[in-house]
Amino acid sequence: MSILDVKILQDYIRMCNDGWLQGWHERNGGNLTYRMKAEEVEACKPFFKEPGPWVNMGVTGENLAGEYFLTTGSGKFFRNVILDPEHSIGIVEINEKGDSWRIVWGLEGGAKPTSEFPSHFMNHSVRVKATDGACRVIYHAHPANIIAMTYVLPLTAKAFSRALWQAATECPVVFPAGVGVVEWMVPGGAEIAMATSEQMKKYDAAVWAHHGLFCSGPDFDITFGLMHTIEKAAEIHNLVMATSGGNVRQTITDDNLRAIARDFGVTINEEFLD
Repeated sequence: MSILDVKILQDYIRMCNDGWLQGWHERNGGNLTYRMKAEEVEACKPFFKEPGPWVNMGVTGENLAGEYFLTTGSGKFFRNVILDPEHSIGIVEINEKGDSWRIVWGLEGGAKPTSEFPSHFMNHSVRVKATDGACRVIYHAHPANIIAMTYVLPLTAKAFSRALWQAATECPVVFPAGVGVVEWMVPGGAEIAMATSEQMKKYDAAVWAHHGLFCSGPDFDITFGLMHTIEKAAEIHNLVMATSGGNVRQTITDDNLRAIARDFGVTINEEFLD
């Protein structure tokens, strides 16, 4: 038996490959982190190596002290995760202060966690608090249609949430709070990490202008499904705009959105309705 026989590793690798097959991860684009359950850590510990040195992240999440995360590697390609997991992904341990990580498995050959690990870490911190510990997955990808929308819509949560809700009937059910939006920033640093985490206090997903999308959830299916739903709605929106020249004849109205929320038992964000 190897660590790759542990189910959580298999599920994590499958999600990486699913994202690659969707076309969301050109070259080394995108990253995925998962906050491991205690029993998953115990199943993996027999395969841990001598820990690497502690590396400070420049951000702090005290509520994540002592946690373990599965993470993709910096500069690594999603298309290679299924072929060479030991060099493409790894497990890191967080220190008692919640401000540093060290590698305990994988990321062989001198690899490091994704350069956007600070953004993931801060998003985990706020989502753990917002969901009473339920959130375990943070997923960042580069879906083309949602990125395209950031060039034409106002960079506000209301503009994006309404456009996506009106693009597909399932959207107000899947993300009734809406989606956040972060204006363009250089990726990988503390500034964008803090800006994104502010949005994730209120939303399950946040759009990065001209860059991509961050999604969160309790497991891989829910998180991947959220990303997939948002990107499909963005594709529909863009097709409608291109086909009609922006002259939309009919759409899902605000009263329709309220009716969907009522019948499916979700609370839609009324701030975004007229």
